[in-house]
Amino acid sequence: MTTTRRSTFAAAFRTTILLATLTGLLVVIGFAIGGPSTALVFLVIGALFNLGAFWFSDRIALKMAGAKPVAENDAPGLYRIMRELTTRADLPMPKIYVIPQDQPNAFATGRSPKRSAVAVTSGIMKLLSEDELRGVLSHELSHIRHHDILVQSPT
Repeated sequence: MTTTRRSTFAAAFRTTILLATLTGLLVVIGFAIGGPSTALVFLVIGALFNLGAFWFSDRIALKMAGAKPVAENDAPGLYRIMRELTTRADLPMPKIYVIPQDQPNAFATGRSPKRSAVAVTSGIMKLLSEDELRGVLSHELSHIRHHDILVQSPT
């Protein structure tokens, strides 16, 4: 458990450094373009961008992928696997989405484990066996556990 806390802190620290660096770069560009007043405008834009990315990146990613929420009675096998894996990993159950595409793919998104979502394509559910799908979903849950999903969200 200590390792998880340490890695969660490290992930949060890396995310903070990344976003601060990108915002700082934006401010430097603003200063080069128009001086201190433009730099201040770019700082405000950077701060709004970071807040928007934090609060809405999961919804943006799901919308861009064309993901649709799926009910348990529509995908009982998917829900059974996900319940088993989240129970083992001691994680809250993420929202589950299906993307109507034949290309096999899956991703996790959200700003925290409590507000996470996992999306899978219909193609991956057709292509993979149950054990293979369990492996893919385990991989996505590892991103949720280690808070990688905030950094990976398209912003």
